[in-house]
Amino acid sequence: MGKKRAAELTGKNIASRALKLTDRIGIEAFSIRKLAEELNAGTMSVYYYFKSKEAIIDAMVDEIFGEIALPPEDMDWKAAIRIRCESTREVLNRHKWASSFMESRKNPGPLTLKHHDAMIGCFIKAGFSIDLVARAVAVTDAFVYGFALQEASLPGGGGDEMIEMAREMAKGPFQNYPHLLELSRYTFGGNYRFRDTFDFGLSLMLDSLEKESGI
Repeated sequence: MGKKRAAELTGKNIASRALKLTDRIGIEAFSIRKLAEELNAGTMSVYYYFKSKEAIIDAMVDEIFGEIALPPEDMDWKAAIRIRCESTREVLNRHKWASSFMESRKNPGPLTLKHHDAMIGCFIKAGFSIDLVARAVAVTDAFVYGFALQEASLPGGGGDEMIEMAREMAKGPFQNYPHLLELSRYTFGGNYRFRDTFDFGLSLMLDSLEKESGI
């Protein structure tokens, strides 16, 4: 690798390129060797900045947290958390592999820590007890990450392709399961899309937290 090429490589640049590569090929196929090829550099150039694949995943997750909107400090907590949750889902739709990695990193980066601190602070400033803050953060993330993970795994993200799949399945195996058949007929009728239930579930969760908090 020439001096000019070496000068272009930084930890942030490598993490950004790694993220783009992983979005394209998937986390299972991602490797340091493939990243080095993407960078037109040697593997040792990558190891100079990151000691392992896990360290690069840490950096990619930190980049993703940096894309998510923080809860605005000048808003009511419900509106602020809603913005954060909607942004999280939007970001995870761009990085479909990432949902199961967001809260599993043992070495979180500064953007990750800033994001979590802002989330916790939003609930604390609203008057939540620390016990309820712990539960609120847990259920909020479980809902958003879980929804994004399921949405990424459904045909067409739970849109028209899923309706077509339900239509085909209703012709065969669903015939022996009357309740499933009834629901599938509703879904392939075009009146329901999984992706549209995000707001419904988010509202239920936030309303329940508001009731629990007594605010």
